[in-house]
Amino acid sequence: MPLYPVSLYDSGEGLPYAPEDWPYPGDKWSWKVGGRIAASGYFLDRYMYTPARLREGGRKTGFASKLSLEQYIRKNFPDADVNAFFASFSWKIPSKSCMKDDIELFTPPRETAEHSGSDSQFDGVCCKAGNRVCKSLSATEDSVSDVMFCDICCSEPGFCRDCCCILCCKTIKMAFGGYSYIRCEAKLDGYVCGHSAHIECALRAYMAGTVGGSIGLETEYYCRRCDSRTDLVLHVERLLQTCKSVNSRDDIEKILNVGICVLRGTEKTNGKQLLRHIEMAMEKLRNGTDLEDVWKKEDTAVTEVGLSLNGTCAFGFRNYEEPLDHKVGSPQPLSSTFDHRVESLKLEDEIDQILHALRKSQDFEYRLAEERLFAHKNYILNLYQQLDKERSDLSRHTSLKDPNTTVLDAVQSRIDQIKQEVSKLKDMEEAKKGFGRVSKYILKEHFGLEIES
Repeated sequence: MPLYPVSLYDSGEGLPYAPEDWPYPGDKWSWKVGGRIAASGYFLDRYMYTPARLREGGRKTGFASKLSLEQYIRKNFPDADVNAFFASFSWKIPSKSCMKDDIELFTPPRETAEHSGSDSQFDGVCCKAGNRVCKSLSATEDSVSDVMFCDICCSEPGFCRDCCCILCCKTIKMAFGGYSYIRCEAKLDGYVCGHSAHIECALRAYMAGTVGGSIGLETEYYCRRCDSRTDLVLHVERLLQTCKSVNSRDDIEKILNVGICVLRGTEKTNGKQLLRHIEMAMEKLRNGTDLEDVWKKEDTAVTEVGLSLNGTCAFGFRNYEEPLDHKVGSPQPLSSTFDHRVESLKLEDEIDQILHALRKSQDFEYRLAEERLFAHKNYILNLYQQLDKERSDLSRHTSLKDPNTTVLDAVQSRIDQIKQEVSKLKDMEEAKKGFGRVSKYILKEHFGLEIES
């Protein structure tokens, strides 16, 4: 089938990039592309969405990978021919933008893994990414056979699953035990995924940490390739152990910062305790504490606000306590050992909780608005299709010199109905201001939200 190029972040319905009339006649799947383009000119990021008939509760289901879509088909349509399903449309979508000024194309990364000196035992031999010390070069035949087959990113020139980030396509670094990246070890049908991503890239793409919305991550990493989740608390525990063997304060601080970013906003008990421990260690580093004293066990027994119940806090500052004869209305001076950095951590935690709650509420509003707006758009399009059919019937009767007032009335009624629905859509556009600025009537009638006075 002929394939036409599309723009960045473009979307559409049906062929050639999504199925039509599957599983039922009239069903149209929709598609969308992202912002990354392979050297071959095709989009690396593409998404598929179910047709209206298959949406539960009016919400469309999206698939970020070919594998997740295949699993959905096998689960919900066990008798379907999966190969025929994928053969009915093109998974690859060509891009209009292939200029470097428009987008950073997928190119073989210039970075190479550390310690790639000329004394390497693999001198002269490189992986697809140009890395002479890639572990794939020393992999045994048995270990290679345990890795999941991948014909998407791994088929691109210059991309190596063993040493390239699946999100930015640049080479991962193995420094300090590889703290800066996460490797997906999920097993699918007996095979290991094996794809890796920089922690920073995953955080920026909202595929790591604690994320609300439809993904709903809780201190986890979401693999772009296989849709599996990895617990990041364990990863942070490992990098904390790595810090204890590092002698550079700058390197330790860099590693600890990664742990703080990953654990920020976590609701897990072990995650909160680990975050507090890292924050205390970070503060002691900045205070010039000896490295051997930074990790002392007795320093980690602190409350969630960073202070012990009595006496000295984990930073070595005296806790402020009010005297027993304190009288209301007579302000007491702060202790000379009061430290603003402790209070700063407390305030930062409170602000993080507020922002986390705000983000969750905004995610809910966005999903609701997206669902209702697209549903209303599809409803209006269906009305237009019915109008075309009724106009065709009217034209046929007119050509036969057989005027039919019933058909004419139906056409006029349909036009009036479309005008009403378009007017409703105009009202729903007020959602772009935020639900807080939309009238209660619109929220109730078009979005199903009851707002108390």
